[in-house]
Amino acid sequence: MTDGQSSWAFWITHPGVGALRAETVSQPQAGELGIRTLHSGISRGTESLVWQGRIPESQYERMRAPFQAGSFPAPVKYGYASVGVVEAGPDAWQGQTVFCLYPHQSRYTVPAAAVQPLPTGLPAERAILAANTETALNICWDAAPRAGERISVIGAGVVGALTAALCAEMPGTEVELVDINPARRTLADPLGVDFAHPDGARRGNDRVIHASGSEDGLALALGVAADEATLVEASWFGDRHPRVPLGEAFHSGRLTLRGSQVGQIPPAMRARWTYARRLGKALALLAGHPQWDCLIDGETAFDQLPEAMADIVNGSGLCHRVNY
Repeated sequence: MTDGQSSWAFWITHPGVGALRAETVSQPQAGELGIRTLHSGISRGTESLVWQGRIPESQYERMRAPFQAGSFPAPVKYGYASVGVVEAGPDAWQGQTVFCLYPHQSRYTVPAAAVQPLPTGLPAERAILAANTETALNICWDAAPRAGERISVIGAGVVGALTAALCAEMPGTEVELVDINPARRTLADPLGVDFAHPDGARRGNDRVIHASGSEDGLALALGVAADEATLVEASWFGDRHPRVPLGEAFHSGRLTLRGSQVGQIPPAMRARWTYARRLGKALALLAGHPQWDCLIDGETAFDQLPEAMADIVNGSGLCHRVNY
């Protein structure tokens, strides 16, 4: 892998089966950069569904990653959290550490506009959380929390945990992170939130964000919302068809159920925010929050990824770091 024009990429060759494939990377042309990867990140949400071949056919185009190769369900080269060093391109870029929404690959060439330099104070090891942080920021925009509110976040995966942390930084908010896994209680102090098991979850919340990806979690989210509250569905169920319990107090409580998806900037922000500005803000947030390192709970060498991927995406972990 020392040749600047050669690379290795992780491909899902069949649902649940992965392999490393040799690829030839073009030399950068005007306006392009050659990147050598340091780390990439895997979170259990979308990548688990891609690994299992559970992207609905109706969503094949909407769910394409920016530099995806191949097609769903397989063979496909997928991923969206790559941190690397610029090895080729204009002198001003040489040696810079950058983030790119690129699949798991040891080297690649992309337009300079597709990367963001890491801000001062952000280590490359933490920067793999940028895509998750960008998603959490978008969820907060969709949820529109207000100062002083009681907010419940159901599901302490990496996106739910980051969303709870962002909500907790608003003045006077009382944020409770809810998860069935008692080990997630250790996230509460670093993220500045309270923690509860579903059996003890607080009722009467002004705003509820569901990020567990489970039918039971969605039912709980509806149950802990106060009258006239807004519930934001941040999970994506892929090809599953969860039951949504819209009986009991849903209508009498006049609840609002809203979907959130990072592929679109919310209408209230769209006139002023670009995708690049949003990603830049996510990186800046990561630079200022070293305590968010708690959300990276494992690492694997890139050449071991085909054997390890099933355990990574099917496990109960948070964000997993791949080292190159």
